[in-house]
Amino acid sequence: MAYITLNKTHFFNNLDIIAQLTCGKDKIALVLKDNAYGHGLLEIAQLAQEYGITKVVVRSNAEAAAIEHLFEYILVLADIPKVPSEKIRYTINDTAQIEKFAKGTKVELKVNSGMNRNGVEMDELGTVFRMIQTQGLELEAVFTHHSSADEENEFYELQKSNFEQIKKEATALANEHNFETLRFHSCNSAALFREGRLEDDMARVGIAAYGCLELEDYGVQEKLQPVLSLYARKLSSRTLNAGACVGYSATYKADAKCVVSNYDCGYGDGFLRACSNEYVTPQNIHIAGRISMDNSSFLSEAEELLIFNDARVAAKYAKTISYEILTSLKGYLKRSVVEG
Repeated sequence: MAYITLNKTHFFNNLDIIAQLTCGKDKIALVLKDNAYGHGLLEIAQLAQEYGITKVVVRSNAEAAAIEHLFEYILVLADIPKVPSEKIRYTINDTAQIEKFAKGTKVELKVNSGMNRNGVEMDELGTVFRMIQTQGLELEAVFTHHSSADEENEFYELQKSNFEQIKKEATALANEHNFETLRFHSCNSAALFREGRLEDDMARVGIAAYGCLELEDYGVQEKLQPVLSLYARKLSSRTLNAGACVGYSATYKADAKCVVSNYDCGYGDGFLRACSNEYVTPQNIHIAGRISMDNSSFLSEAEELLIFNDARVAAKYAKTISYEILTSLKGYLKRSVVEG
């Protein structure tokens, strides 16, 4: 079966670069949601702990429970706690959620600074702080999320300005309602590298840690190293004569005698069907036809094939983003850590 390797040396290199920007490991909140962007939740969590990461961000209670023993701080982005936890903080994404949290739950308030996705509105802050106090929740932080940190448009600066106003109002409201001193965070990977420094209390870093951030004009690609490589093993080989076709709909037609081998990796495993027909591996081996559910054919006789070692490159063939390439990889694929 196809399998994945995770390069520890590359991962630690990326974290070293990030730690320089945050002025310390303690201000890195590593995003581990969606199976650590397809890299493997437990595998990456264990490497992160070894490196010295103490804060992580996940999507659900299930993810938090799986790695709770490894970290001192976990932020859950999109779930409701069953019981309060000392280590786990929960995100308030909407005013209607507040009454669903049990008294004593540690919460962090997400505020909509212009992305218009999740988060309470800026003009609701006064009401929301009163509701949090009435519900008996422990408010620890206020944060937002950037929609366009990796784009050159006006929205990034607008959201930055809005968050500065949010911080001022939230600080005043915290004093009014006798909350502890609040923490603030807004930087994702792109914002952190774009700014070149961290002014908040932490940065929520995902794709940069995995080496696949794309941010032109900031020198990112030359520094960060992709962590994940996808490999496939040969199932069969055959020699084709000129004119013979391969795969569904016969979209590949041999123009000369050639050897085609079939490999155990398809769109059912997460190798996107959108890569069909045109894909070329890092070793310059061309795909032959369409990707099937469990198979893909290449002009190769190799027993093992490196499908990709940089999701950014694979994403260009699929006309998508590296996030989709990585998170499409199925959890059952074996992941192993390598060095060097």
